[in-house]
Amino acid sequence: MRLVQFTKRAEPGGEPRLGVWREDGRVAAVREATSMKAWIERTAASGDPAGLNRALADYAEELYEFGEIRLEAPIHNPEKMIFVGLNYYDHAAESNMAVPEVPVLFPKYANSIVGPEDDVIIPEEVSQCDYEVELAVVIGRKTKRVSPAEAMAAVFGYTIVNDVSARDIQLTEGQWTRGKAIDTFAPMGPCIVTKDAISDPGELDLSLILNGSAMQQANTRDLIFDIPYLISFLSRTMTLMPGDIISTGTPPGVGLGRKPPVWLKDGDVTEARVQGIGSLRNRYVQEQKESDPRA
Repeated sequence: MRLVQFTKRAEPGGEPRLGVWREDGRVAAVREATSMKAWIERTAASGDPAGLNRALADYAEELYEFGEIRLEAPIHNPEKMIFVGLNYYDHAAESNMAVPEVPVLFPKYANSIVGPEDDVIIPEEVSQCDYEVELAVVIGRKTKRVSPAEAMAAVFGYTIVNDVSARDIQLTEGQWTRGKAIDTFAPMGPCIVTKDAISDPGELDLSLILNGSAMQQANTRDLIFDIPYLISFLSRTMTLMPGDIISTGTPPGVGLGRKPPVWLKDGDVTEARVQGIGSLRNRYVQEQKESDPRA
């Protein structure tokens, strides 16, 4: 099942609503006014999240054509967003960094989240803006100290995240957060696919298309640390909560690793694709320099 958050194009600025992206291409609004995070929390409390998700169609009422709605980020208020760096062997190599012995982690926050119809704003301070397609895991229940064998029970579903990165900040300051957690630098979507709809998240093709040209192409079988390991590793020291996002890392082909490097610029468009989920399309807009009030 594909779940979305959306607003009506006729009512810009409205609160996002939860919807089911149906096989006929239309979106069924959920009758009860609720956010994606609230729905995930409800499934966690039910004791039968798969059954409640299957019954979600019973909660739906109005049907919308895609032209009538605007897709928003499928979850806009996670308690935590945890990103994994250098989690593909070839990406570590192209970054001139050693293959990590334990997962390399960094956070992003809600300020970075935008949806599949939003622009990514490149700040005037950034001249080396890069793309990173990633499969992201959405946690479905409160989880602490689980083994890898138990870890997949914690998963609600999967989505796509583009881990947009300012390399000129990330790689010159001795830490990654300021160059990663920039406003709009975590496009997400277009939907959350529930766990039951993807039989093996460790066998998914993913790619990134920049202005019509393929830049990244890989499969999640190439992950250094797989999803069960990551959930188990994180849960040893932090409690994972419903709606938390774990973004599993990007494969090779990023702009940083190309010769010469390829940096995102005003007007560029990326499409981040993951098998079984869809395509996350975003345009990039260069922030204009503010005029000096003393001039």
